[in-house]
Amino acid sequence: MKLRVLWLGKTRDAWIKNGVTEYATRVGRYLPLTFDELKDEKDATQQEGRRREGERLLKQLSPQTVLVVLDERGQQMTSVQFAEFIGKQRDNGTAELAFAIGGAYGFSDEVRNRAARVLALSAMTFTHQMVRPFLLEQMYRACTILNNEPYHH
Repeated sequence: MKLRVLWLGKTRDAWIKNGVTEYATRVGRYLPLTFDELKDEKDATQQEGRRREGERLLKQLSPQTVLVVLDERGQQMTSVQFAEFIGKQRDNGTAELAFAIGGAYGFSDEVRNRAARVLALSAMTFTHQMVRPFLLEQMYRACTILNNEPYHH
């Protein structure tokens, strides 16, 4: 199974870039991982920006891609539950599992409706930039859980 992460806007801060690189390398030891950094909408209303970003994001997905949208209002999982979810996708023959991190104003209804799951990393609100390394760390943790390795304790 291939993992894919799509996000809106450039990764600006060095510490975020370093975290993304570190955990992407770790995840890549278990599963193929790719990123798509899509253009965000800066000069549009919130609604119009969400619509344009959503169209851009949906064009990147094949019909077979299983999409998980990260949103603060989504379902929360423990790390073990997240690992089980990834493991089930892998074991069920999912070719591509994609995680989408929205822009500053979230996702359009079209993107949410396309998603197989809406997931929250926390009940707290994080910047869409900070979510990038947090998600990748959880992907790595999930891989170690699935492989019975001691990282998660």
